[in-house]
Amino acid sequence: MSHWADAAPDDEYAEQSFVRPYTITQGRTSSARNDLTLITVIATVVASGEEPSTRGLQPEHRLILQQCRTPVALAEVAAELNLPVAVTKILVSDLITLGRVTARAPLAVETGQGLDMTLLQAVKDGLLRL
Repeated sequence: MSHWADAAPDDEYAEQSFVRPYTITQGRTSSARNDLTLITVIATVVASGEEPSTRGLQPEHRLILQQCRTPVALAEVAAELNLPVAVTKILVSDLITLGRVTARAPLAVETGQGLDMTLLQAVKDGLLRL
């Protein structure tokens, strides 16, 4: 009898939950970009004219494009996808490289103003959903 036959259903679920992110990221364990943080604002690039093709993109990439039609903090994207932040960073990095999304610091940080409490609350809410 194998070790796997003795495994509890929770053990099998835990193993699958590790395999899925590994598959989604094609084995990559870190993002090519080190400037993506929990409060980085991600926005889908909308070109005038026809809708760009999503051919060759994974379902998670498509979900990010759809979710970020309105600018969203990276933490919220991860929470909505129900994926670890590290995996979400890799997927967002892919989309930045393809020119499909932009990433920027929150406006309050960019302009040197005080912290935007609504953004911090949104990040907190996103983290709590993880």
